[in-house]
Amino acid sequence: MNHALTAAVAGFGTGLSLIVAIGAQNAFVLRQGVRRDAVLAVVGICALSDAVLIALGVGGVGAVVVAWPGTVRAVGIVGGAFLLCYGALAARRVLRPGATGLATDGEATGSRRRAVLTCLAMTWLNPHVYLDTVFLLGSLAADRGPLRWTFGLGAALASLCWFAALGFGARLLGRHLARPGAWRVLDGLVAVTMLALGASLVAGS
Repeated sequence: MNHALTAAVAGFGTGLSLIVAIGAQNAFVLRQGVRRDAVLAVVGICALSDAVLIALGVGGVGAVVVAWPGTVRAVGIVGGAFLLCYGALAARRVLRPGATGLATDGEATGSRRRAVLTCLAMTWLNPHVYLDTVFLLGSLAADRGPLRWTFGLGAALASLCWFAALGFGARLLGRHLARPGAWRVLDGLVAVTMLALGASLVAGS
């Protein structure tokens, strides 16, 4: 039970670290939440899409590891290197922040259908989503062995919690997340987490 809980918590923390960075998807969810426009649909699409992609990553990478055990080292090195680069970029944003935070202004979507289509495009046409969920989380989950699905469940739960908080709590979060300083704190946490995970993954490969 303790090992399963540890894997779930690790998955939750890793998943959260990957999705809190400033991006078009987060900006869109926050904007929809501020305007109270199709929030449930947008949050549901984002969370469900992440869950599907995480499941593909956990299952796919896990199957490869079972078939070719020698790939564990290669996946660990590549995944660790990606994490280190990801952490370095987050650290750079902390040291050299941009001039603006997460903008919530702009033209309204105009309809639920348009909001849904926009959300689907931002989620499934973003290559970084596949890197984060299918490859990165999948490789980290594979390192957990039999508990990889528990790790993946934690990551999916993190996605659900984040998007729900961002969408439904937008009225409270919007003004704070529009400040660059708030994202510097988040990027600092992301940098520490990613660098630590990357180093441990490379060292253990």
